[in-house]
Amino acid sequence: MFKYENFERLLHYPIKRRNLIVGAGVFTGLAIASQFPHQRAIANGRFSDYPFKLGVASGDPYDTSVVLWTRLAPEPLNGGGMPPLNVPIRWEVSTDSNMRRIVARGTEFATPELAHSVRVVVEGLSPDTWYWYRFNVGNYASPVGRTRTTPSLRSYSNKLKFALANCQNYQQGYYTAYKYMAQDDLDLVVHVGDYIYEGGISPISATIPRQHNSSEIFTLEDYRNRHALYKSDANLQAAHAAFPWIVTWDDHEVENNYANYISEVDNEPDQDPAVFLKRRAIAYQVYYEHMPLRPFSRPAGPDMQLYRRLNYGKLATFHVLDTRQYRTDQPCDDGTKERCPANLDPNATITGKAQEEWLYKGLDKSPAKWNVLAQQVIVAQIDRTAGEGSTYSMDKWDGYVASRDRLMRFLEQRKPSNPVVLTGDVHNSWAMNLKANFNDPNSATVGSEFVGTSISSGGDGNDTIPSYINNADNPHIKFYNNRRGYLRCTVTPTTWRTDYLAVSNVTTATGTISNPASFIVEDGRPGVQRI
Repeated sequence: MFKYENFERLLHYPIKRRNLIVGAGVFTGLAIASQFPHQRAIANGRFSDYPFKLGVASGDPYDTSVVLWTRLAPEPLNGGGMPPLNVPIRWEVSTDSNMRRIVARGTEFATPELAHSVRVVVEGLSPDTWYWYRFNVGNYASPVGRTRTTPSLRSYSNKLKFALANCQNYQQGYYTAYKYMAQDDLDLVVHVGDYIYEGGISPISATIPRQHNSSEIFTLEDYRNRHALYKSDANLQAAHAAFPWIVTWDDHEVENNYANYISEVDNEPDQDPAVFLKRRAIAYQVYYEHMPLRPFSRPAGPDMQLYRRLNYGKLATFHVLDTRQYRTDQPCDDGTKERCPANLDPNATITGKAQEEWLYKGLDKSPAKWNVLAQQVIVAQIDRTAGEGSTYSMDKWDGYVASRDRLMRFLEQRKPSNPVVLTGDVHNSWAMNLKANFNDPNSATVGSEFVGTSISSGGDGNDTIPSYINNADNPHIKFYNNRRGYLRCTVTPTTWRTDYLAVSNVTTATGTISNPASFIVEDGRPGVQRI
């Protein structure tokens, strides 16, 4: 198990290696030739402060490769504090936590174009194996991180255990859930969005225990400093260092409730689509700079390839979706309201045509026992008015009825093996059945949806349950909880188990964790069952 206490000590007492040699010679402070044409590189051990303040991370694991990440940032909230030069960083991978049995090593250049972040795709690793890694630059060594490859594509793995996380508003609470997550016995972490929040500074209060570092963010430096603020959290760093992550975004990585090229707020400077796309391009670049994503996800202007598929042997396939970049505008002027004609428009889409076809093709051909849709907003229909009348959230799949109907029809007719949807966004925990026809409780159950609460967004929460969550209005909803935390999912060939882990409070750093509910899904029997 990953030793959280050891990692915490590393954060405060960085290792210095006095005789490290990088590249062709000892660091001297002189500029040296770079492998990149028309650029220069600097090799020196003199930084204004410890350069690995944002920690390390790994992600997008395959059976024989994984992505390693770090960023040089001795002054994280001041643009990073690095010179506009390329810097060689050495990396090494070991089969032991003491870094004695090195199995791979090399050098990558941290460039100013990517905020001196680096990603290393380490190839030739053994399947289903734990590894440890670190980076070195000058006289400094990064904290040691741990990662794991997936089982081979033909392997019938017996167990997968992972956490689901999302929505970590820095101002609204401490990342206590990540402290417990880093100590958990997991193979990986799945994060489904709202890694940062773009808003300005809120006054310190009983519900705002810490503050953002600037007003609302718009520029390249703004977004870099905001990601650095979030990445500076010790609990978040520990969870990144303990396991590989699979990440996707939601809206706050750019702007609340944006839809494709459309800004949410009419009176902001980015209301013009051309201006907003420039903001989106900046936000996408900085997201890529700070996440352990493979190089194919590097954005081209305002476009970034984020939907992708990752396999955990033949046990599970993660179909990672992007429901922000390609969606049509929210119907009915957004918000929560009664349906309008645009809500039922067959041409409206939450995924875009290409991604929808990619999803169906992948589900149709998947050899996996469990097919996991890791995505952002609630898929199931939720009538948010108790009793007479009906209202729906237009930012969720409820706003894109035709998109959801096509998905439910596909699941009913093509019957991919054990579809399970993982969702974030709403800052609550839910367990729900996916129905062929949500307006007919007797229609077939075609899948299961687990919604993970936030890490901190929404503050402490409470134990109240909305009146519309009842059998009369929404009989497919089987559980609701309004505390913060994360989900732990344990997957075997016969059973999927989800444990809801709730933190007592996040407005102090001393919250405790509990397990208010657990659910299973049985192989071949769609729908959630409480245990």
